[in-house]
Amino acid sequence: MKDHGKYLIPSERSVVVTRRHWASLAKVGAVCAAVFLVALLMVMYLGDEQFFAVIGVLGLLGSLGWFGFAWWFWVTEEFVITDKRVLIVSGVITRRVAIMPLTKVTDLTYERSVLGRMLGYGVFVMESAGQHQAMSRVEYLPRPDQLYHEVSTLLFGPHSVLSPRGRPVAGSDLPTTPLPPLG
Repeated sequence: MKDHGKYLIPSERSVVVTRRHWASLAKVGAVCAAVFLVALLMVMYLGDEQFFAVIGVLGLLGSLGWFGFAWWFWVTEEFVITDKRVLIVSGVITRRVAIMPLTKVTDLTYERSVLGRMLGYGVFVMESAGQHQAMSRVEYLPRPDQLYHEVSTLLFGPHSVLSPRGRPVAGSDLPTTPLPPLG
């Protein structure tokens, strides 16, 4: 997770850099495991027939490739909060950078399902002045309680980006408490 630096402006500094929780790979992982298991059984029990052997091997390779690509996408995606904006840097072949200035965020909430509380992830919902934003809903964020407090401090704390009237504070010196790296 070091690609985000080239998308920051010189006067900007990272406060939080993380990737989505590993649970975001669970759905594709379950589908790939099921396809892998069926293909393996096909090779083991129907492998005498060339057609089933070929289909089974293609299923094995396809499921591994599909999960490998999903994992590669997960590893290269970054969720970054700076002292000025929120960025999601994603994409394996084509890089995509979604940006929302912190001064545009009018409401921030997060949701945690039962499974999210058990595994340690949540969903951030960021709203801005009646506009639909590309990153209004960011799912599978790790340590959402800590992340929520970090963003709330940036937005509304004593050294916030916003003044009481919602205007940017010139030259505010924000504290940084980076999240520990994911394992």
